Amino acid sequence: MTDPAHETPLFPLNTVLFPGGRLGLKVFEARYLDLMSACLREQRPFGVVALRSGQEVRQGDDAVAFETIGVLAELVEVDSLRPGILQVRGRGTQRFQVEQSHQQADGLWLARTRLLPDDEPVAPAASQHETVRGLANAIASLKAQGAEPFDAPYHFELAGWVANRWCEILPIPLAAKQKLMELPDPLARLALVDEFLRGKGVVK
Repeated sequence: MTDPAHETPLFPLNTVLFPGGRLGLKVFEARYLDLMSACLREQRPFGVVALRSGQEVRQGDDAVAFETIGVLAELVEVDSLRPGILQVRGRGTQRFQVEQSHQQADGLWLARTRLLPDDEPVAPAASQHETVRGLANAIASLKAQGAEPFDAPYHFELAGWVANRWCEILPIPLAAKQKLMELPDPLARLALVDEFLRGKGVVK
């Protein structure tokens, strides 16, 4: 048996969390209320993995399948909307690989995980500068509408940060976002985003 204290609790979701990204959750299932309490008390993160099949909310004995590469989330803010419901805000930190997982009787998934390297701090290529400017314009437009999509500070000088923020707001399938998040090369990730944006005429 694996020691639960050395395992990562998992939260399978219909979303892909990126390092540096925001996570907003409304938590009401007992297993996740207990998880949030434990994470707050122990100052520990939990893992977010994208669902391949199944539902976020437990439906009897329905099986779920999730991706094996996810991102750790640290708690930023937890508010109690009313008894039994929490509004949670988290932030993505580091990618991890699930090596082995199992489900507890209460439905919570635990996994033995291996941390993956952070993106290399490389600058966007000169050919990608329009995509960087496009992100800055998108942020300004969203702010003008009263939305604050990303946490400061902004890192337009980092290819990985720019690629991740675009991935969060682009209307692309969950599976595509997952593949982009998994890419270990931030320049390759940004190149794919750049190609997509040029194909859609968003940048020229």
